Amino acid sequence: MASFARLAGRAVAGAGVLALSPVLGLATLAGMAMVGAQATTFTVTGLAVFASVFFLGLLLCVPRPRAAWGRWLRALVILGVEAAVVWPVGLATLRPPQPPAPPAPVAGQREWRLPTGSELAYVRFAPKRVTRPDPVVFLHGGPGVADLAASSAFFGKLTADGYQVYVYDQLGAGRSARLRDPGEYGLTRDVEDLEAIRQTVGADRLNLVAHDYGAQLATAYLAAHPDRVAKAVLASPTGLPPERKPDGEVELAAMFGRGGSPDPRLLAVSTLLRVDPRAAHDFAGDRELDAYLGLVRQGAPHPCPAAAATGSGGYVGLTGRTAPSSLPLSLSEVKAPVLIVKSPCDEQGWTSAMDYRRALPSATLAYLGDEAATDAYASGAYLGVLRAFLDGRPVRAYEGERPPPGYRGPS
Repeated sequence: MASFARLAGRAVAGAGVLALSPVLGLATLAGMAMVGAQATTFTVTGLAVFASVFFLGLLLCVPRPRAAWGRWLRALVILGVEAAVVWPVGLATLRPPQPPAPPAPVAGQREWRLPTGSELAYVRFAPKRVTRPDPVVFLHGGPGVADLAASSAFFGKLTADGYQVYVYDQLGAGRSARLRDPGEYGLTRDVEDLEAIRQTVGADRLNLVAHDYGAQLATAYLAAHPDRVAKAVLASPTGLPPERKPDGEVELAAMFGRGGSPDPRLLAVSTLLRVDPRAAHDFAGDRELDAYLGLVRQGAPHPCPAAAATGSGGYVGLTGRTAPSSLPLSLSEVKAPVLIVKSPCDEQGWTSAMDYRRALPSATLAYLGDEAATDAYASGAYLGVLRAFLDGRPVRAYEGERPPPGYRGPS
């Protein structure tokens, strides 16, 4: 009985050490990165600690037999299990996947080199005769999920109403430049870039059309520059908290992988981002993270089918988005008309739209209804509502607090 209890105790202790081995490996990797070690050094050191602790756990789990042949067999089993686990983990951590080629330029693509230091890809559409003094600027979502080609094709139609239209990829996304330090991405930088864009195009005011995270950017710009916005449209807006945490969808994928098993390389990136974003970037480059974010978003469940974005920005999606804590109070002073748009097929929660409506005294909520296509925000119904609002014509408002029947998005 005492012998059985001793064996059970060893097995439990060994299992605990085995479970602890990846934690200690990641902690070592993070610690070495914090003291300034190179990417190769902190990666190999972290793997060495993982392998050593895992080996110790195996020794505890498998008792030492008395017979010589049993000891040899034990050694072979332990070394075999060690190799079967540590070797693929090491390869997956040290060998990055082959990244795809960067997205090809779209027709009419140009580049802004802004005073903020950002280099942003954009497309400009202009009518033969500009009859509207305030240009339309589209703000994509994510953060980091851009589709310059599709967005340009859709919003470029507004030139028929006399508007100049600008569609651009935000910093770190799509065809725009990346930063070596992912910690420098953020809502403040995006607002500064948008103000620099306004000054660069020579507009006194802008009409902002925003989608998803773009709504946070639009409202932060409204709070910082209320006199520089003529009108704002917030389609499927993401939440309006003082602070946006890193993308939970990507964080979860980094922990469990797309196939349900841990992804060692993404676990390392996620750990490094918490202690030293620059070290994370040195370990895994932009193209690798861009491709990974694209795969994660394609595999995520959606309320309704929609076209996949073609210009993801991985590090932008993994970093937080801090906004001023005074943002809701600042929005209460906004005078510019704001239209919030929701559809039956919506990625963002209904309560997020209600938060925007309460925070913005000049806001109206429009519900597209079942007349919209499956991809509602690329439909004729959405374009019609958008044109009417920008033109100052009445838009049918939805006054309810709860979603209407047929709404299939999150609450």
